[in-house]
Amino acid sequence: MRRQRPVRPLVALRRDASGVALVEFALVAPVLILTLLGLFDLSYNMYTASVLEGAIQKAGRDATLESGGTQNGSIDDHMREVVLTLVPSATVEFDRRHYADFDDVDRPEDFTDGNGDGECNHDEPFEDVNRNGRWDDDRGQAGLGGARDAVLYSVTVSYPRMFPYMRIIGLSDTVVARARTVLRNQPYGTQNAGAAVGSCK
Repeated sequence: MRRQRPVRPLVALRRDASGVALVEFALVAPVLILTLLGLFDLSYNMYTASVLEGAIQKAGRDATLESGGTQNGSIDDHMREVVLTLVPSATVEFDRRHYADFDDVDRPEDFTDGNGDGECNHDEPFEDVNRNGRWDDDRGQAGLGGARDAVLYSVTVSYPRMFPYMRIIGLSDTVVARARTVLRNQPYGTQNAGAAVGSCK
């Protein structure tokens, strides 16, 4: 009768498959959890941006009415309330700039580049559209403007990320969402006077 050889402990350990699933899960779990948190974070931020976009469109329409100039505070308060209902810890900043026409939005004031250096200087004449006495790279003026003016209404919302430890994949702890809309004021009166001519220093 042949005697069985005793099984060595290392060989027995190598053959033992119990607990393999637990080890595999421990290896996969961090990646899975990070992926799920990333999806939740992305979905939350997309929803916030969507709500912000809808709110700014309504605020922009309200501001184009003749009564919009006297209701700036209430329009901003409503906008802030919409944002803070969704993100209580957010900071909300507003900016309004008005232009004579849609084509003027985000455009610099025109100037005659006499020396060809691409800059407005050395007493070169420029079109002082916003009438502030100096050349600007944005011809808009602060505020809602008057009748028929095109108004650029911008809102910037900053809030802490839902999952702060997303920085381990290179994301900032703060989310910054921006929304803007351009609408023309209703023709409730005559449009303001045009540009003046100035000289660059």
